[in-house]
Amino acid sequence: MRSAIVTASYRGDLERCRLLCESIDRRVTGFTRHLILVEAGDLALFRQLAGSQREIVDERELLPRWLRPFPDPLSFGRRRLWLSAYGPPLRGWHVQQLRRLAIAATIEEEVMLSVDSDVVFLREFDVGSLSSDGKVRFFRRKGAVATIDPVARDEHREWSRRAGDLLGIAAPPWTDTAYITTLLAWRTDTVHDLKRRIEARTDKSWLVALAASRRLSECTIYGRFVDECEDRPDRHAPSDLELCQVYWNGGALGSRELEDFATGLEPHQVAAGIQSFTGTGPDLIRRAAGLA
Repeated sequence: MRSAIVTASYRGDLERCRLLCESIDRRVTGFTRHLILVEAGDLALFRQLAGSQREIVDERELLPRWLRPFPDPLSFGRRRLWLSAYGPPLRGWHVQQLRRLAIAATIEEEVMLSVDSDVVFLREFDVGSLSSDGKVRFFRRKGAVATIDPVARDEHREWSRRAGDLLGIAAPPWTDTAYITTLLAWRTDTVHDLKRRIEARTDKSWLVALAASRRLSECTIYGRFVDECEDRPDRHAPSDLELCQVYWNGGALGSRELEDFATGLEPHQVAAGIQSFTGTGPDLIRRAAGLA
C-alpha cells in the first residue's frame, strides 16, 4: 500500500520541522512523499525545506474561504486565530487537525502517516511496515484515558463525547480509549467514509460540523469511527504500542538528559518527540539525535 507522510506545522516550529525532515531523509524509507501543511503566511519560510520527495502545501488549497487566519489581539499579533461564521475562533492546533483531515481526502496514497513537527526519527523505519495483508496499523489503548490526571481526563472525555455526537453514536456517550499519538497511520478510504458519515449525521459539510466547536480531536473521531462505526475488520490491525516516545511536560532538557531520553526508546519505538513548549533547544536535539 502506498504511503505518504504528512506534517502540519507553523513558523514557530520551523527549526524542529527542519530536524524532522533531516531525520526522515536519513532514516525513513517506504513512502512516496512528505507533505508539510502550513498557513499561507508561512509558505515562503517553509519552502526552504522542499525537495524531490517533500512538498509544502498551502492550507488555502485544503480549507474553505470562510475559515481564515487573523492576528490574535490578545497576543499582540504573535499568535493567530482562525475565524469563521460557523463557530468560535479556532487556534492553530485546531486548524492543523482540519488540515490533516482535508489532505487525507485529496492524496492518492492509501495510507497517510501523520507525524508531528517536533518528532525526530532516531532509528531506521520503513513506512511500508505499517500495512500488512491489506490491514493498516491502528493505534488504540483501551482504558488509558481513565489513568491520566483529572484535568486532561475530562478534556479527553469531552473530545470523545463530541466525536460520538458527530458520528451519531447513541451509546456510550464517551469512552476511555486513547487514540492520540504523535506518529499515527490512517487509511485514506476510511477518512472518506468518516466524512460521509459526519455529513449524513449533521446534514452539513464535515468542515462546517467540525469547526462549530473547539472540542476537537481528529484522532479520537477517527478512532471511534473505526471502533464503533466502520465495521470493517479487514481494514485495520489494532495495536497499543506507540512508535514514538514523547516528552510531554516539564522544563527544558539538557544535553545529558536528551541523550538519556534518546537511548531510552523501547525496542518497538523508532522516534522521539520533544514538545516545543518545553523550550528544549533544537541544536541540542540535533546533537542527541546524531544529526549534527
